[in-house]
Amino acid sequence: MPRFLIDANLPYRFALWQGEAFQHVYDLGDDLPDAEIWRHAREHDLVIVTKDADFSHWIMLSDPPPKVVRFRVGNLRLRDFHALANRVWPSVMELLGEHKLIIVWSDRIEAVA
Repeated sequence: MPRFLIDANLPYRFALWQGEAFQHVYDLGDDLPDAEIWRHAREHDLVIVTKDADFSHWIMLSDPPPKVVRFRVGNLRLRDFHALANRVWPSVMELLGEHKLIIVWSDRIEAVA
């Protein structure tokens, strides 16, 4: 089962992302730069879950990269974000087996091998 690193731009207290398989950037330090998040995920075989575009770009330049799940949904109300994430998470988990980048939009999911 994959393990995940949840970026600071996503909810800290979210039932879907609780448990041993999930670590939040806040637990690593308050002001961790993106490069350090990337390095930590790579060293610990964690999938980065984020809204940050930088990680989507870096994935094409790094070999091997950590896998990334990027939410491209803009500013949703927390309740709406939770509903979307809960709805798409089973599909995200399935796609992670064969893809290094999963992009979640409000109306679709895209995957890059």
